Amino acid sequence: MKIDKIQVLRGPNIWSIRRKKLIQMRLDLEEMEHLPTNKVDGFRDRLQLLMPSLITHRCSEGVEGGFFLRIEMGTWMGHVIEHIALEIQTLAGMDTGFGRTRETRTPGVYNVVFSYLEENSGIFAAEQSVEIARCLIDARDYNLEECIQNLKEIRERERLGPSTGSIVQEAVARNIPWIRLGRNSLVQLGYGVNQTRFQATITGNTSSIAVDIACNKELTKKMLDEAAIPVPTGDLVHDDEGLASVIERIGYPIVLKPLDGNHGKGSSINVNDFETARIGLIHAQNYGQKVIVERFITGYDFRILVINHKMIAAARRVPAHVIGDGERNIQQLIDKENLDPRRGYGHENVLTEISVDKDTNELLEKLNYTIESIPKNGEIVYLKSTANLSTGGTSIDVTDMVHPENIVMAERVSRIIGLDVAGIDIMAENLTQPLRESGGAILEVNAAPGFRMHLAPSEGLPRNVAAPVVDMLYPQGKPAKIPIIAVTGTNGKTTTTRLISHIIKNNGYRVGFTTSDGIYIQNTMLTKGDTTGPLSAEFILKDPTVEFAVLETARGGILRSGLGFSSCDIGVLTNIKEDHLGMNDIHNLKDLTKVKRVVMDSVRKDGWSVLNADDAYSMRLMPDLDSKIAIFSLDENNPHIKKFAKEGKVTCVYEEGFVTIKKGDWKIRIAKAQNIPITMEAKAKFMISNVLAASLATYLYGFEIEDIANSLRTFIPSPMLMPGRLNIFKFKKFQVLIDFAHNPAGYEAIEDYLSNVEATKKIGIISGVGDRRDEDIRECGKIAGRMFDYIIIRNEKHLRGRTEEEINELIISGIQESDSTVSYESIPKEIEALKHAMSMAEDGTFITALSDVVTNAIELVQEYQMREILEEGKIS
Repeated sequence: MKIDKIQVLRGPNIWSIRRKKLIQMRLDLEEMEHLPTNKVDGFRDRLQLLMPSLITHRCSEGVEGGFFLRIEMGTWMGHVIEHIALEIQTLAGMDTGFGRTRETRTPGVYNVVFSYLEENSGIFAAEQSVEIARCLIDARDYNLEECIQNLKEIRERERLGPSTGSIVQEAVARNIPWIRLGRNSLVQLGYGVNQTRFQATITGNTSSIAVDIACNKELTKKMLDEAAIPVPTGDLVHDDEGLASVIERIGYPIVLKPLDGNHGKGSSINVNDFETARIGLIHAQNYGQKVIVERFITGYDFRILVINHKMIAAARRVPAHVIGDGERNIQQLIDKENLDPRRGYGHENVLTEISVDKDTNELLEKLNYTIESIPKNGEIVYLKSTANLSTGGTSIDVTDMVHPENIVMAERVSRIIGLDVAGIDIMAENLTQPLRESGGAILEVNAAPGFRMHLAPSEGLPRNVAAPVVDMLYPQGKPAKIPIIAVTGTNGKTTTTRLISHIIKNNGYRVGFTTSDGIYIQNTMLTKGDTTGPLSAEFILKDPTVEFAVLETARGGILRSGLGFSSCDIGVLTNIKEDHLGMNDIHNLKDLTKVKRVVMDSVRKDGWSVLNADDAYSMRLMPDLDSKIAIFSLDENNPHIKKFAKEGKVTCVYEEGFVTIKKGDWKIRIAKAQNIPITMEAKAKFMISNVLAASLATYLYGFEIEDIANSLRTFIPSPMLMPGRLNIFKFKKFQVLIDFAHNPAGYEAIEDYLSNVEATKKIGIISGVGDRRDEDIRECGKIAGRMFDYIIIRNEKHLRGRTEEEINELIISGIQESDSTVSYESIPKEIEALKHAMSMAEDGTFITALSDVVTNAIELVQEYQMREILEEGKIS
């Protein structure tokens, strides 16, 4: 067996709209295609011995043990690998259960698809599931424990922390989209101008001054003290002399901690003699020269969480510890504690495993203990100096026990420091009494406080502390999304996208749109190239200036990574025609329809799917779509249009020379096609079709008819607005048309247009595209033979695995099949072919250059135009 390719799908895809995070592994079984599991001696027994937990996989049998039953009956190794990949992720704390295995048209080659939680963990699971299967087939040992540990470590490096993850989960529950910015905890919620950002629990609204104050413990303490908030007595020191002076004033016991420290690093607590204090000073100065020395306050460690200046939760934190039984040593007690199923690696469970480190050894040394010491029965031995959950501490929810005076005090503290999310650390005997009565004090105020102790306390009620954060970022009535119109199809996508964007821009929105030639905000190109995939869509959705997104969405990006957005308001399907067939397991129009359908399935239920009633495969989608449906047609008498009219539904048609919106029996004429420049005086039917699609989509969104009409009349077909889409350049004696047409449907559209063009001679410059089927290349040649008087065959720059001779032979055979007497010649380079065509042009000649890459052709023709203008100027 071998892995041909592993793809990471991050958005809605051909396998699932709802399950966006999938691994798609193309697996060649090779000789195992002839050896199902029931023909591999001992395979089932070895698999069950290695991974007994697979007994829970019900598989298609629908009962526990169903998967093992399938193995006994005989199933192919791709299916087995799918289940292994899912199970090893589950064993590593990533419970995810969606999987599919489907054979491709290549015998023995399968697409193995399964869900993942963390991307690199999913890739690792794909690779290791194949290796596990190989070992089981060959009866070789496999270290599953090491594999699971590796998966856990990858997961911990990749995953969002508990606090960040909880806010994201809350946002998702409210249908607020999110994008991870980079590989850390910086996250964007929402799209475009409606986005907000947060990192851990610092939000885009958090004051940087407030964070600076909170990080300066001395300043925090001073401000709180001046506001009559109880804080420990103490001072700032940097040498032994200052240390002695402070101790003389406040007495023992004391606490030492670095001024700029966090998470308890560099701290020493309950210090009762000067020598230990000196050692604590040196330890703290490893993290900063200035050290806070404070009176040690006895009591319990509490954390109050305040969000948007309201107390949300409170917890008592207990440092990692063990309780002696008089028999086991400390290491054995730690091992026993780590067997608690609530403890796990990193943040995978409610509690974290306890590890032995320098802090642990120093605390034990103070007790004259080592890791081998045996504590008395019932003796509590603290293993960490701080109560952080990440070091094995536990938390007890006490939210409902906080005295109202302490609540008011905590909310005052958040305003005094200025934090929108604040974690207030308190040392006190309890929180049921006001601090002024209990003798407690506020030790620190934390920016970016962790949520884990509140989300999943070891005792008490869990608190959804992420909800008030999302409430604060998105108060009622504030939108999180921006409108999205997604355009897909075979031909006409770019023109329709540009036309929709033009209409929206003219209605006062700042538009971001993606096309096959670049990413634009308004009409400024920001990135050049084919930008019709998910990364380009994300580029637009991440831009904080964009108010409306129009996204051209091609098949390549959908197959490669899925959609770059979770849902859209309107989906437009221009048509489904033969193009790129025979690639990526897309062999026919039925396969291609499945790909295009991903966009339409992403339309919100209360949104609109806009379909081409003249396109048979597009119309086949109608019964299966969940959204509202509107259709367009070049023929008012199209049967689908008539049916929609009877049902009172919305359509857009071309009737009596007008672009018209129909609803039931009434009509609203938008504009006469002859007055819409892009239609070339109504001669380009395929452009009228694009106008219908754009007009219908924008009408459904809610734009006024007159505003749509004005926009249609001001959209001029030029290389600036529509590069390579029916660009016509007029010279004194001849004209040149440059168009992106590169498949049979595109050629037929140009043929229809040219039938309305009067010319003394029609010269065509054509080429074959290497990644098309033989029949598609041949058909393009055949159409060219019908519509041109003379043909120049050029070579594409990217042959995509074919030879120039092979492609040209297919084109020539197509020309010869056209039954025309057209002459042809071959000029390999596009620029030379275009120069030659213009040099042989006579009065009234119409040259058509059909190019897959249009930039060079446009630049050359514009250069010739300028040269002609300059020469005329000299003569005059």
